[in-house]
Amino acid sequence: MCIKMLRKEDVIEINKQFDKGIVVNKTSLEYTISTLKNTKSWLRQAACLTRAILIDHIFEEGNKRTAAALILTYFEANKFAYDAYKLDKIIEKIVKKNITSIKEIEVLIKSVTR
Repeated sequence: MCIKMLRKEDVIEINKQFDKGIVVNKTSLEYTISTLKNTKSWLRQAACLTRAILIDHIFEEGNKRTAAALILTYFEANKFAYDAYKLDKIIEKIVKKNITSIKEIEVLIKSVTR
């Protein structure tokens, strides 16, 4: 199952739940969105956007919370049960270990589902 591809504006709106939605790395956000146009995998979409938000620091503030909310958006759209505590831990792990591998981020995101 797949949700409709999130647009740049959708990602900014998610950030506005936590901060002002100020994009400081517009190029990374636009590039990531453009590369996902033909991707049907919700997991690949979530991993690529998560990587861009956490590693490329797309927003002025609230990147970790935005990434978590984005992942939750995919989980809820696909009706997956998840462990919120594990979600916090994988966000922390991606940031602390500077994980850039999309495959590794996919595995981490998948590990949060039940």
